[in-house]
Amino acid sequence: MTTGTAGGLTWSLRDRAPEDLALLADTPPADPSAWSDGSGVRVCVVDTGVECGHPSVGPVQGSYEVVPTADGSLHVVDSGPLPDGTGDGCGHGTACAGIVRRVAPGCDLYSVRVLGEGFTGSGDALLTGLRWAVDQGFDVVNLSLSTTRPKFLETLRSLADQAFFTGTTLVASAHNTPVESFPWRFSSVISVGTHREDDSGLFLYNPAPPVEFFAPGQNVQVAWTGGRTIRTTGNSFATPFISGMCARLLGSRPKLTPFQIKHALYLSAANVRIGAPGTRGES
Repeated sequence: MTTGTAGGLTWSLRDRAPEDLALLADTPPADPSAWSDGSGVRVCVVDTGVECGHPSVGPVQGSYEVVPTADGSLHVVDSGPLPDGTGDGCGHGTACAGIVRRVAPGCDLYSVRVLGEGFTGSGDALLTGLRWAVDQGFDVVNLSLSTTRPKFLETLRSLADQAFFTGTTLVASAHNTPVESFPWRFSSVISVGTHREDDSGLFLYNPAPPVEFFAPGQNVQVAWTGGRTIRTTGNSFATPFISGMCARLLGSRPKLTPFQIKHALYLSAANVRIGAPGTRGES
């Protein structure tokens, strides 16, 4: 974590005055129906890749993958033009991309492949892909993955903080079972679990930690390999719904920070009522 340098965190005002910190900000509309279709917003899906040409995904503006070099280190490379039907050996990333596209049809989609066929991969590959996505300054990063390995905790926390303070909204899937995993447990990310309601457009704020939001993820129809669609269940598929909502909000209010986006989602959740001052949203 850097301190006291341009683009890094600062610990004091030093010789600056308050007016030196003036910022432009947008007030988020609380009604999601007033939000955009996500046009102009860059969403990156860090996952198993995205199948090129899938009709439920549409155009992908860039496909990248984590690969080892001769010395064993990991790097992100441009996958180049991919033939239709290739780019995802598992289906998981394609499913997530398709949900983002469904919710925010106008957004620009990017893919970083960190897992291979059969969901093979490593925590180091996940870190490499996520670090690259944050460094690229994507508006929203969808991470329907997590790790239980404690050795990655502090690096993931640092990356999540970097994203938060540099304007990248990181939306992370809660683990499907009640175990400790990361980075969804960090307060700097937007964490997502699944509700069981039938309403495909419903999302809820969770007043009891650790998951912050619930979105559709039970028996949802998703894009899959071979141009197919299937029905499946999991927090992985609730997460891109919220990523899509973030993209729609940013399309309407591009200056919003991740902090403001999280607050706007809270205000817009179906179970949150806006009351008189001092009521804290209770109905």
